[in-house]
Amino acid sequence: MTANSTASAEAPILRVSGVYKRFVKPLGWAERLANRLGANHCETVVRALDDVTLDVARGEVLGIVGESGCGKSTLGRIIAGLMPASSGSVAFSGGNGDSAAPEVAGGPHGRSRLARQMIFQDPSASLNPRMRVVNQVGEAAVAHGLVSTSGMRHYVLNLLRHVGLDESALDRYPHQFSGGQRARIGIARALAVKPELLVCDESVAALDVSVQAQVLNLFAELRRSLGITYVFISHDLGVVRHLSDRVAVMYLGRVVEVGPAAAIFSAPRHPYTQALLAAMPRVQTGRQQFAAIRGEVASPVNPPGGCHFHPRCPRAEARCAVDAPAVVERAGVRVMCHFS
Repeated sequence: MTANSTASAEAPILRVSGVYKRFVKPLGWAERLANRLGANHCETVVRALDDVTLDVARGEVLGIVGESGCGKSTLGRIIAGLMPASSGSVAFSGGNGDSAAPEVAGGPHGRSRLARQMIFQDPSASLNPRMRVVNQVGEAAVAHGLVSTSGMRHYVLNLLRHVGLDESALDRYPHQFSGGQRARIGIARALAVKPELLVCDESVAALDVSVQAQVLNLFAELRRSLGITYVFISHDLGVVRHLSDRVAVMYLGRVVEVGPAAAIFSAPRHPYTQALLAAMPRVQTGRQQFAAIRGEVASPVNPPGGCHFHPRCPRAEARCAVDAPAVVERAGVRVMCHFS
């Protein structure tokens, strides 16, 4: 039995159900004054997530892909507990049996929160330039009682060795490391509180290709040795194909297709997924023709009605502009399309 089938047979470690996220920009004093004089200014509402439902099996890697602005990072922050959902629920079940209460008005607490950690895209921005590595990596473990202050240095050294760094890194500052080394420090910091699920938000996008390979191999090794579950957010389809068991494709806040990576990449069913893969660069001889997705991504402030993708879809019909498609599941792949 493969790792993917084993993971799928178990109860989900994470269940995202009907999650919406709205960012509201309130009216300023000038707009409020203008409204009193007869104007009709309204609050700006960004519809970042629109009824997202996902399950993540224990021990698997779920890749999330889509164009910039589709809501990938917002979903990752909600999964990690860094941001509350506007509505819907996120239920997490750790290895100790703890389950997070549905998160609507606020984030999770306690061990459930620690068990979900996030690795950000730019380690230079997420690491404190004024703190030594030993303190950056170890302070959360000390604060949460996972290690004593006297034992922090030894604890951090073991973590650094686990990610391929040595003792000389302990007392240095982030600017004294290369990009790949800073990425490893960011991973060590996330591992310090013994998480069960890691949300990786474009965590290799800023690295050179050779360094990307090293970090991706590290992720795979940590998965084998520690049994960590990953939600891997990326715009790089090649990386997602290499690393993921399942893939979720997002467009304007909606998950339009989700299923096993092999099925998504070999026989995509949603027109948007097909368009993404058609634009994916490939290593092959001879001239290549890339089919760019026509049109521009609509604004999440005013998304199109019906199927959000219909203004750019070559198969769109009249009903696509009016009726939001239902989710259809076939052979383990869920698709939101009238033609699936």
